[in-house]
Amino acid sequence: MLTLDKVYHARYVLKEAIRQTDVIHAPVLSAESGCEIYLKTENLQITGSFKVRGAYYKISQLTEEEKKRGVIACSAGNHAQGVALASKKFGIKSIICMPDGAPISKVEATKSYGAEVLLVPGVYDDAHNRAETLKDENGYTFIHPFDDDDVIAGQGTIGLEIIEQLSDADVIVVPVGGGGLVSGVAFAVKSLNPKIRVYGVQSSGAPSMLNSLEHRKIETLASVSTVADGIAVKEPGHKTFELCSKYVDGVVSVTDDQVSAAILALIEKQKMIAEGAGAVSLAAVLFGKIPDVKGKKVVCLISGGNIDVTILSRVISRGLLMSGRQCSLTLELMDKPGQLVGVSEIIAECGGNVTAVLHERTGDGTAINGCYLKLQIETKDFGHIKLIRDTLKSNGFKVCD
Repeated sequence: MLTLDKVYHARYVLKEAIRQTDVIHAPVLSAESGCEIYLKTENLQITGSFKVRGAYYKISQLTEEEKKRGVIACSAGNHAQGVALASKKFGIKSIICMPDGAPISKVEATKSYGAEVLLVPGVYDDAHNRAETLKDENGYTFIHPFDDDDVIAGQGTIGLEIIEQLSDADVIVVPVGGGGLVSGVAFAVKSLNPKIRVYGVQSSGAPSMLNSLEHRKIETLASVSTVADGIAVKEPGHKTFELCSKYVDGVVSVTDDQVSAAILALIEKQKMIAEGAGAVSLAAVLFGKIPDVKGKKVVCLISGGNIDVTILSRVISRGLLMSGRQCSLTLELMDKPGQLVGVSEIIAECGGNVTAVLHERTGDGTAINGCYLKLQIETKDFGHIKLIRDTLKSNGFKVCD
């Protein structure tokens, strides 16, 4: 059973294994959002994610017989690394079932901690089913990534830290996959200060906890699709569903484009790397998903930083588009000398920077002597894009919408 004493005991045990991550004020992000944003930097945790807390505490509580038999877990990557690290610390065998679409960086990091990795076709839930089968066949102890009292207690230590680091916090915003993190944080925080509001955030492509809470029963999604692979869970846990129903003030969702914009904001304005799942909390605040936060002190839990570098450039590009930092314009022109010069001069005078140009002669619906000019432009924000478009139009250029 989850108790506050268990959360405090987890904190005592974890002192030897993890770092207490900082809560950092983010003034630039605050100015943009209308509230005082603070970042709880679990992306800077050992293994790059909060998951090591719950995994380590759970394994520390196993009997000697259980440790001899070894452990098995399923994970999209971060829980895997936590289990692998803890198992290595206690000198026990660990097998991790991971979905075959898990980022290569997370797979290799898990192997580097000494775990045996089995890649399972599908998503997290498919890896979970495989792990359960192997557990029954070999007598391993299953280390659940979220639906376990010890794991939830380990994650709840973050709530204790936040209250100590920012005692006058008004709102805490937490990423949600299966619900272990938000359950632990909300339980610890509400037990000590019920006035603090705790919200969970899911991806709109994997809203399993959101749907379950709305319909007041656990629901299983047919599929999940999101850049936030760490929270791509089809079905929430039974324990976590009950805890969220009791202690969490609400769960909201954000799109992949909004997550990408939040990742970009963290990189550019905080010099901080977050993975998709880690950035959903900030995305929810920046895009107005959390109610009544104006002027409030809001802690965004940045839960992990293990983003695959191979997709980082794509995420940044999406983030640039979502924040108005980049745009594409198509102009229909007469194909005659000087047209490109005129367009370039206007964009330069408006402060835009052309990064790509595509010139196409004739096409369906255009005049015989017409052409299309497609431009990729670096801009400051959406207001800047409008200025460029309006200035081009006022100078007689036809901007295609």
